[in-house]
Order: sequence, then C-alpha cells, then structure tokens
Amino acid sequence: MSENNVIISIRGQQAFEGAEGETMELVTEGLLQREPDGYTLSYQESEVTGMKGTLTTFQIEKDCVTLMRVGQFNSQMVFQEGRRHLSMYDTPYGSLAVGINTRKMRSAIGDQGGDIEIDYNIEIDHRVAGMNVFQISVREKTPGDIAQ
Repeated sequence: MSENNVIISIRGQQAFEGAEGETMELVTEGLLQREPDGYTLSYQESEVTGMKGTLTTFQIEKDCVTLMRVGQFNSQMVFQEGRRHLSMYDTPYGSLAVGINTRKMRSAIGDQGGDIEIDYNIEIDHRVAGMNVFQISVREKTPGDIAQ
C-alpha cells in the first residue's frame, strides 16, 4: 500500500428548492492511500467548514465512492451513478435518514492524485431537498505547499 501526503481542493455547489445556490471552496492537506480495491482519501475538517475535529474519509472504488465523517456528528453517504442509497446523517437534533440519488459520478484517482466529480440529490421523505455537485482535485504535496 502506498501513502501520499496530498493537497485536496474541494469545490461544492449546493442548491435548495426556493433558495439561491451557494458555493463552498476548501483547500486542505490530507492523505491518499492505495487500498486493495481502490483508494482512501482523508483529511481533518476545520473551523472553516464548521466541523472542526471531524475526520472526513472518501473510500474510492471503481464505481462507488463512500463519504464517511467521524467526529461530533457522524455521517456516511454512498455515491453510485444512477443509484439511490439511504444514508444516516447525525444532526444536533438527532439522526436523520436521507436518500442520496447520484445523477453523475466520475472518478479518476491514481497514486499521484486525480479528480472526483459527483452530482447528486439529497432526498428527504422521497422528495428532493437539495441538489449538490462537488469536485475534488487531489495532487501530491510538494515542499513549500501551504494549505489555505
């Protein structure tokens, strides 16, 4: 198994019905590890995301990406193009079951990094509650790199 320190750039766009969409961008340091069935990408959340103390991990397999967050609030989301998965999402008010309906997913990750793009809907009670797209770019950390 190889393990690389990487720079992760994340751009997320979120839109809720009846509201103007918002874009979030984050650049952080993380770890990219090759696994027998794909890659694992992980990083610590910060105050910028409002989830300080949370470890975010993406398990990247051929046709499936699983996002796991472990910390104050735990969650797991499974993204598989053309499929709907039920996920549990912890909130300050308790756990919530949400549907993750992945419209499009593209993943091209190798030992030196790569890109992931996921376009999905969040569904609550079988109704679309939010439309999301996130793009993740991963590259090897070089001397002098400073995450913002």
